[in-house]
Amino acid sequence: MHEPETCTMLKAVLFDMDGVLVDSEEYICLAAIEMFREKGLEVKPEDFLPFVGAGENRYIGGVADKYNHPLNLAQDKARTYEIYSGIVADKLEPLNGVIEFIDLCKNSGLKIAVATSADKTKMEVNLKEIGIPSASFDTTVNGLEIERRKPFPDIYLKAAKLLNVHPGECLVVEDAPNGIKAAKSAGMKCLAITTSFPPEELQEADWIAKDLEESLQLNIF
Repeated sequence: MHEPETCTMLKAVLFDMDGVLVDSEEYICLAAIEMFREKGLEVKPEDFLPFVGAGENRYIGGVADKYNHPLNLAQDKARTYEIYSGIVADKLEPLNGVIEFIDLCKNSGLKIAVATSADKTKMEVNLKEIGIPSASFDTTVNGLEIERRKPFPDIYLKAAKLLNVHPGECLVVEDAPNGIKAAKSAGMKCLAITTSFPPEELQEADWIAKDLEESLQLNIF
């Protein structure tokens, strides 16, 4: 855990979704494997690792490219989401400390947003399943609303603009190196949690904690 520090200029908190609010990676992987199996292609979980966090177009498309397998992106992605929705029903829960951290943000008068590389469909399914629907946030930005994905800062800059706050007044909560790079490139502070990567790979962040429960001890705001 980095040494405690207070971010006095903070007006908004921008949350990545997968690995920050919820851990759904296992399930989208299972859904994509089943989709490919229906198309006659057997793929392995490790095939998807290079494309984690890049959004579903690249997540599915990258594996199809690896095997030189034809892909109807819109149709095959829709089928993946259909399978995914069935798999995650009553299985997803918010990660440790998420509810308390969001409550702290709201009680502190901070605006909150979700900024995820996932498509809108997956974002809404995940948030609904963990009991924090998209309407709970002041705004959301999904991967279909931006052209350049992380590590480019576009998604976080768009979220700040929608919230009408300066990038320097934002804290980003991330779990991945590319997301941290995006946050820092946007001129924002970043809290990293070690859900998906070890601390040594998250050193660009301003704060590092095991999870959002532990981060409550950091006195960031």
